[in-house]
Amino acid sequence: MTARAQSFWGWGWADKFPDDDARKGLLAFAETTLGFTGLSPRALPVLEAVEVPRSRLELRGPLAEFCTVDREQRVRHTWGRSYRDLIRGFRGDFSVAPDAVAHVRDERDLEALFEHCGRRGIALIPYGGGTSVVSGVEPSVDPSFNGVITADLRKLDRVLEVDPVSRAARMQAGGLGPRLEAQLAPHGLSLRHFPQSFEFSTLGGWLATRAGGHFATVYTHIDDLVESIRMVTPIGVWEARRLPGSGAGPSPDRVALGSEGTLGVITEAWMRLHPRPRFRSSASALFREWKAAVEATRALAQSGLYPTNCRLLDAREAMLNQVDQSGAHVLLVAFESADHAGTAKMARAAEIIRAHGGEIPRGVVERDEGAKVEGTEAGSWRSAFLEAPYLQSVLLSLGVIADTFETACTWDRFDALHAGVTAAVTETMQRLCGGGRVTCRFTHVYPDGPAPYFTFLAPARLGEEVAQWTEIKKAASDALLAHGGTITHHHAVGRLHRPWYDQERPEPFAAGLRAMKRAVDPAGILNPGVLLDL
Repeated sequence: MTARAQSFWGWGWADKFPDDDARKGLLAFAETTLGFTGLSPRALPVLEAVEVPRSRLELRGPLAEFCTVDREQRVRHTWGRSYRDLIRGFRGDFSVAPDAVAHVRDERDLEALFEHCGRRGIALIPYGGGTSVVSGVEPSVDPSFNGVITADLRKLDRVLEVDPVSRAARMQAGGLGPRLEAQLAPHGLSLRHFPQSFEFSTLGGWLATRAGGHFATVYTHIDDLVESIRMVTPIGVWEARRLPGSGAGPSPDRVALGSEGTLGVITEAWMRLHPRPRFRSSASALFREWKAAVEATRALAQSGLYPTNCRLLDAREAMLNQVDQSGAHVLLVAFESADHAGTAKMARAAEIIRAHGGEIPRGVVERDEGAKVEGTEAGSWRSAFLEAPYLQSVLLSLGVIADTFETACTWDRFDALHAGVTAAVTETMQRLCGGGRVTCRFTHVYPDGPAPYFTFLAPARLGEEVAQWTEIKKAASDALLAHGGTITHHHAVGRLHRPWYDQERPEPFAAGLRAMKRAVDPAGILNPGVLLDL
C-alpha cells in the first residue's frame, strides 16, 4: 500500500485538497459570502517542478546514517504553515530549504548533531510536525552560518511508561497527537490536549511553543499538563524532577516551556493525564447583541463553573464556519467528566446565559458514554474547526488572503482592543485590497480576561500577496500591543512575532534569557533568530 502523503506546500493530507470542480464551488462561496470579485482558481504547484539550492553539506561518518540531503525531504522541511509560508510554497519558492534533514533516532543522534554543528558553524533547527504559523521552523538564518540542518524528531514517538496511580505518562516528544492518544487509550487515559493542529503536531512542539488545547478554561495550555520535561542541550541533559508541584526556585520546566528550540531539544516529558470522559453536556446559545454575548461569557468565566468548552463566535465567524446562518453571535458551552454528569453545572450556565439575553433554542444535549448525537451546532463547529486550515489553503489557491492572529487581554480592555484591532485591520485591507472581512471568536477564557482569535480575509493581487499580508499582519500586531494585548496567546513567537515580542518582554528578562542561551548553547547553533539574538 502507498503511504498517505501530506501536501508539500499546503495544510494536511494532499488527497483532501479539492479538485477543480470543488474549487469552483468554493469560488462561488467566496464571491457570495465574502463579496469578493475577480477571483479565479490558480494552477496548483507540482513537487517535481520545485527547485532547491544545492546542499552546502557533505554527510560523512555517523551523521550519514540518519541525515539526508534528499531534495524532497529538504522541500518538506522548509516552511511552516502560516499564510506567508503557504503562498511561498504555492509559488514553488523553497529557496531557503535546509541543507540536510536529520531523522533523529535517539539522544545520541542529537549529541552527534550538536558536536558537528557547533564545530562547523552549522545552524540546527528542531522540527516536530512543521505546523508552526510563526516561522518557528523556517531555516532562514544569518548568512554567517555554514549551513542549516533540520532535526526531525518524529521517530521519537512512543509512550514509554504509564503511571496509573498518579495518572501520568512518560512520552517521547516526537509523537504526533493521534499516535500518543492511541497508545494511551488501552489504559483508559488521555492527555486531552487537542489543538487545531492535533493530527499533525507533536508533544515536543506543543511544549516548545506553549500550545493551547482542548480545554477552554483551567487546563488551557500544555503548561498545565506538565510534570517534568527532559531536554538535551549542547552542554548536557536538562531534566527536572518529576513532582506535582515545587517551590524550589525558578522552575526548569517553566523555562523549557516556550523555549522554541533555542535552549535545547525536548526529547521526553512526564505529562498529567485525564480519564476518558463519560459524561458530556453541551449547549449552543444565540445572542443578538455582541456586548451581551461578551458579558455572558465573562460571567461564565468568573462563575467558578469552569466549563470544558466556553467559546464565543461572532456572527460572521458563526456564518463562515456554518455553525449558524441567522446572524446571531453563538456561545458554545460544554462540560465533561469521567466521574459525574454535568447536569447541575449546565443548568446554572443556562441561567447565566438567559440572564444576559441569550437563547438556547435547541436546549441542552446530555450524553453518556457511547451515545452519539449528530447534527448539533457544537458538532458542526468542531468539524469546521478541524477543517479550517484546509479551507485556508483552498482560499489561497483562489486568490484570497486568509489568515488568523490571536491574543489575550484583561476583560476591562477587551472592548477597546476589539474595536481598535478590527478598525486597523479593516482599514488596511480596504487600502491594500479594496475590501476584506474580519471575524472574532474566543478560544479560551479566564476569570480575568479572554483570548480573542481573529480571522481576516481579503482579495489578493497576484504576485503581491506576501507584501499585502505583511502589511495587514503588521497593522494587527501593532494594534494588539497598543491596546494592551499580548502578541500571542498560544501561537508562539518564532521569527514572525519577534519585533513585537521584543517590545512586550522586560529588558532585564531579555538580558537574562540571552545569558542563559550563551550558557547552554555556547556556539549559538540552536534555532537562531527565534526569541532572541546573541
